[in-house]
Amino acid sequence: MEAPDLYAVLGVAPSAPVEVITSAFRRRVRELRPDTRVDADTAERFGWVRAAYETLRDPELRAAYDRERAPAPAPARPVRRFAAVRAEPPGPPLRAGPVRWERER
Repeated sequence: MEAPDLYAVLGVAPSAPVEVITSAFRRRVRELRPDTRVDADTAERFGWVRAAYETLRDPELRAAYDRERAPAPAPARPVRRFAAVRAEPPGPPLRAGPVRWERER
């Protein structure tokens, strides 16, 4: 089984303080005690709850987990190169036609 998100296992937000994590852990333990429930996957879910609590209650482990679960930055989009737009035409000013280019002084 793939490792689930530890915050989802406890049902808390990633910004939850330790007190909320502790109360969520106690609530989940009451629900999933393997000696009172006889479901096939209760023991495994109980193990994930314990692992989530052990990781999220310790500030150093929690910070390491948050760094690991952070999504990788999106790849940089390729930079499109366009020809430089010139403010003035090359060479002497044009004399023919209705448009006159004037150089800035």
